[in-house]
Amino acid sequence: MSTPADGLDDLGGQEPPPDDLLAAEYVLGVLDAAPRLAAQARIVSDPAFARLVSDWEHRFALLALELRPAEVPSRVWTRVQERLGWSPAAPAADSGASRSLYFWRLAAGLAATAALALLAVVLVPRWSAPKQSEAQLARAVTTLQRDDGTPGWLATVDVRRGTVLMVPVPSTPDAKGRAAELWLIPPGQAPRSLGAVSITRAYTVEVPATLRPDLTGNAVLAITLEPAAGIPHAAPTGPIIAKGPIHL
Repeated sequence: MSTPADGLDDLGGQEPPPDDLLAAEYVLGVLDAAPRLAAQARIVSDPAFARLVSDWEHRFALLALELRPAEVPSRVWTRVQERLGWSPAAPAADSGASRSLYFWRLAAGLAATAALALLAVVLVPRWSAPKQSEAQLARAVTTLQRDDGTPGWLATVDVRRGTVLMVPVPSTPDAKGRAAELWLIPPGQAPRSLGAVSITRAYTVEVPATLRPDLTGNAVLAITLEPAAGIPHAAPTGPIIAKGPIHL
């Protein structure tokens, strides 16, 4: 998806810089597989493009904070299934979990649509952003992605305060009862636990003073599934369910 968003004619026929638009589409998760892989490669090799991605992650972070769980009548899910051509709903025993899954899939789609509208109507005229202050450069918003490329958490790293605000895209609990544990991985070093994080609500992680020097643009944040007992662990043992580099 690389065509200009609808509504740009109202901006005097201007079009956004291609790299800026690509960065915004990457953050929203609306790129197809091949363009997304190409964008990921550019983040690693092109510092200017990586900064554009970081800027858009920061702009869209507030949208994630606005998402709240909601009870949706069963008739709504029936109509959604009919419109999408999905098979009839699962048996009653699984209806609650199924509705919850449907809700978050639909919410993610609506959030992306709303963000694209915001891009076309509000943010596009602001391409020439003022130079970032020193305080802004000390903060970074990055997306921790799942294996399928969808966002799992938004992480706001505040280097000055030594904190990481973790905002999850709510998910179902692990079937084995394991907890989500956050890890800081400095380049060339072993993962270091920052403790447990929630899968349903925003949570601020206080980074130990000894680890704060490792909150750099070369480090990676990752989340694994670990036994709840014993957190923080000395080393990860479970699967990585989301990860992303810190963009400073």
